[in-house]
Amino acid sequence: MMNMQQMMKQAQKLQKQMEKSQAELAATEFTGASAQDLVSVKFTGDKKLVAIEFKPEVVDAEDMETLQVMTIQAVNQALAKIDETTQKKLGAFAGKLPF
Repeated sequence: MMNMQQMMKQAQKLQKQMEKSQAELAATEFTGASAQDLVSVKFTGDKKLVAIEFKPEVVDAEDMETLQVMTIQAVNQALAKIDETTQKKLGAFAGKLPF
């Protein structure tokens, strides 16, 4: 069984590793796209939208609903990728806590 000092050192080490992983994740860019890549979005790992791109063929003043639906698809895809990567990178730390 670990003594208190060892547990504190282990917790501090894990905290530093987790902070590093969080910084790496925040610096990573994630892209999401709609069907046929007509709409694409780019987020940072801390869920900040940094770019959105519309292909000319999806922009139709008579059919804004399609553009809206495709934008939602692209955003949700990118956010799902961020959540999945976050879980893989940071979820591993939960099992390593010394208490």
